[in-house]
Amino acid sequence: MRHFGKFAFWALVIVLLPFSASAEEVVEAVVAIDPMGPGIGAGIAIGFAALGCGIGQGLTASATTAGIARNPGAAGAMFTPYILGMVLIESIAIYGLVVGLLLVFKF
Repeated sequence: MRHFGKFAFWALVIVLLPFSASAEEVVEAVVAIDPMGPGIGAGIAIGFAALGCGIGQGLTASATTAGIARNPGAAGAMFTPYILGMVLIESIAIYGLVVGLLLVFKF
């Protein structure tokens, strides 16, 4: 199974590599056809970033709450990694916002 994963990855790279060579022309053609494309792309970028961050924060809060429920004495030791994890998860949402803003204001 491990070899199949490597094979599938490299097959995908080989198939998609020629498309990256003409990516700039494709982007220019899409913007010329549909000026709403960057706005839709920005919405998708922010939406996926928010979705992923919401799931990540929910799982982090759930795991921390379960850990504190099992061992209330460890609540102080869990607080700092919990807050650090939440901050790092939230930074991904900010990256999604930045990508969305770059898409909107680039075109």
